[in-house]
Amino acid sequence: MIRKIKEFISKESVLCIAACCAILTMFFVPPDREYLHYIDFRVLCLLLCLMAVVAGFKAIGIFNWLTYQLLHRIHNGRILSITLVLLPFFCSMFVTNDVALIIFIPFTLMLLDRLGCRNRIIPITVFQTIAANLGSMATPVGNPQNLYLYAFYNMSIGDFFSVTLPLAGISLLALCASSITLLPKEMPRQQQERACIGSIKNLITYLILFALCLLTVFRIVPYVITTALTVIALFVIDRKLLKEIDYMLLLTFVCFFIVSENLGRIETIRLFLQKLLQQNTLLTAVGTSQVISNVPAAVVLSGFTDQWHQMLAGVNIGGLGTPIASLASLITIKFYMGSPGSKIAKFLVYFTAANLIALALLLLAYGFI
Repeated sequence: MIRKIKEFISKESVLCIAACCAILTMFFVPPDREYLHYIDFRVLCLLLCLMAVVAGFKAIGIFNWLTYQLLHRIHNGRILSITLVLLPFFCSMFVTNDVALIIFIPFTLMLLDRLGCRNRIIPITVFQTIAANLGSMATPVGNPQNLYLYAFYNMSIGDFFSVTLPLAGISLLALCASSITLLPKEMPRQQQERACIGSIKNLITYLILFALCLLTVFRIVPYVITTALTVIALFVIDRKLLKEIDYMLLLTFVCFFIVSENLGRIETIRLFLQKLLQQNTLLTAVGTSQVISNVPAAVVLSGFTDQWHQMLAGVNIGGLGTPIASLASLITIKFYMGSPGSKIAKFLVYFTAANLIALALLLLAYGFI
């Protein structure tokens, strides 16, 4: 029994830390009716549906096919590394950073393994995570905090873009410059077997489900309908795929929802944040995001200040830094921990260093915008 507990803690260390933090905050904010409103079921159901669809794509060999197509056309490691980083950057602008990472991280893990470049998994996936978080700030629908602040401050689209587009442009240039050396120019030559898609019928089904997920992201289709259809479809096509969904990731998000909401309800913390906002809204938004993540930071802080431009910039730049600054980063960590030979300590050191450098760069750049 003790051995199984140790194995679980080792495998699900992020969940265990999140659960401990959630329990700790409950001593300050005892469970009550407000807890029922903590959990964003729409986000959880979307994550479940997307993980299910990605599992379906993987089962029919779509990632193998995409890997073959990409390697068949790109023979320069420099171009490949930039491509892998920029795909989630641009994709996140329209389907959110969470969705972009769920799509591209598993694909990247498979591609680098096929290419014989497993030693480059950490830098590539870390920069993909940074790219998804930075690309998502460019549009109102790129991430939840943008959508919330856009409505809360009643911004015009011109006001919104005046803050986000310069930062996104600087981010794009920095990502291109820094990612060009993530893979060697001359990649190891690997014999690539021609890959094909297992079932066109199933492919069409999964594409329809993926389209439903995107429509749910844009709030066109209710998440309850998308979730029900996804579960039913997988149960009929291949019910074993339902076991491949990372339910522990969903539980990790639940724990962090509790942590962030409870911290926002502790009066001393709220008063302290209000005082900091009066001094510097940008740095307060960035700093708060490091502790409770940028989405709750936007919700908690926005009611205390009318400095919408600094708030918008702060919670987006604040997605860089600690692993919980943007909860989307947890998706990458979970996928990486599930890959063979993962070294979580090394990953976190690289992740933190790269994020802090990017955070410092954008804070400096904002001062000149």
